[in-house]
Amino acid sequence: MSRGVIWQGDSEKVGNQFHPIPWLNDNAPGFSDLQQQEKDAVMQFSLLWSLFEAQALESSASSNSILKKCQKWSQRGVLELDTLQCFLDYFKERYIEQGKPNDRFKHLHLRRNDKPELVINVLRGIETDLGNILAVLLIIVYRYRNNFFHGIKWAYNFHDQLGNFTNANRLLSMVIKLNSQVEGAI
Repeated sequence: MSRGVIWQGDSEKVGNQFHPIPWLNDNAPGFSDLQQQEKDAVMQFSLLWSLFEAQALESSASSNSILKKCQKWSQRGVLELDTLQCFLDYFKERYIEQGKPNDRFKHLHLRRNDKPELVINVLRGIETDLGNILAVLLIIVYRYRNNFFHGIKWAYNFHDQLGNFTNANRLLSMVIKLNSQVEGAI
C-alpha cells in the first residue's frame, strides 16, 4: 500500500537560495497576515534579545539574573527614571486596569521565579526603586522571549503584538548600550 509523500525536502532551496519569509508566509499560521512592520519587529527582537542575553547576562537569562544585574546598575547610579518612564507607562497601560492586573497580564505566564508580586508592585507604582523598575521591564520582555521561543505567541498569530515587540526592542537596545558603557561589551 502506497502512502503519499508526507514530507519532501526542498533540495532546490538548500544553500544560499532559501528565503524563510516566503516559506513562513506559506507554512506558518497567520504569518502572511502580519504587516511587514510586525514581521520586522519580531525578527529584530530575536537578534536584540540574543545580544542582550550574551552581553548583559553572560548567556544565562533568568529573572534572578536580570534582577541582580539591574540592582547592580542601580547601585552604581547609572539608571534614570526619565529613560525608563515611557516603557513603564506602556506596560502599566497594557497590563493594569483599575489598579489590578488584567487578562493580558495573565497571558505573560509569569512563573514564581519571575517575581510576579514585584512585577505587579512596580506596575501599580508601589515599588519605585529604579533597579526594580528596570528589572520588571526586562522580566516582562523576558516573558515575551519565553512565550515567543516556546510557541505561545504563535498560538494567536502574534495578534496585537507590535507594540510589545517595538517597545521591547527599544528597551533592549537601550540596555545593551548601557551595559556596554558600564560593563564593557563582550
